[in-house]
Amino acid sequence: MTSQFDAGLYRWVVDLAARTPQPVDDTVRFFSDYGLGVFAVLMLIVWWRARPAGSAGMAAALSVPLTVIVAFLVNDGVKSLVTEQRPCRTLHTVTVETCPALGDWSFPSNHSAIAGAAAVALLLAHRRIGLLYAVPVAVLMAASRVWIGVHYPHDVVTGILLGALVAWPLSLLAPRAAPAVAHLRATRLRPLLTAAAAD
Repeated sequence: MTSQFDAGLYRWVVDLAARTPQPVDDTVRFFSDYGLGVFAVLMLIVWWRARPAGSAGMAAALSVPLTVIVAFLVNDGVKSLVTEQRPCRTLHTVTVETCPALGDWSFPSNHSAIAGAAAVALLLAHRRIGLLYAVPVAVLMAASRVWIGVHYPHDVVTGILLGALVAWPLSLLAPRAAPAVAHLRATRLRPLLTAAAAD
């Protein structure tokens, strides 16, 4: 499948990247390739801060990585059904990042879906961390995928929305696992799940 309704915007961004100083492009490429690790750090922080909280708060924190995995699987399933080629293959543009191989589908963006899911899950687990860090990083991740030339704008917009839509209901359901967390807090896992007297 090929969809190029936003090809003009894609070309504009890629052309801008081509005129940008190399150190800036290198920084964006590094973030785009490895920036999802920021979410892993934020997940650890949210887990750590949930230790003195109640079992519902810890359940929400522990659900974040699981929610992201589900969102990735859903997004990857959609990607395999749509089979849209990368814009750098279809439009033959010069890009900051080496263009992925044929058959490495473009729509929706997995990076963006992971970022969107992580942002929503973190936001619901810890509002301040979600608003101040996770949401901005998710937006930057999505934008970076277009900047380096591996995705159309609609790939990243759809990816971030799909990830968010998958994460939202799962994150809202997470506190229902509080009884299971409370049970685990009475086992040898207690030091990982509580920092003081918690239910």
